[in-house]
Amino acid sequence: MEEHLVPSIEIGECTLCQGCTEAYPEVFHETEQGYVEVLYQKEYPVEQIDEAIKYCPADCISWEKT
Repeated sequence: MEEHLVPSIEIGECTLCQGCTEAYPEVFHETEQGYVEVLYQKEYPVEQIDEAIKYCPADCISWEKT
């Protein structure tokens, strides 16, 4: 079985700075409850996710193997 990488957000660490949701709204979305979630995609844009990880001030975005 092939491993698949999926971006993950540590909700408890997220400061809701809006950086990821503004830069990559096709991947990151703020819910009505005020949490950032990762929108499902068959494949995620690696370069964009890596940028979001690099610039996240709370360091709460990472790759997760599924």
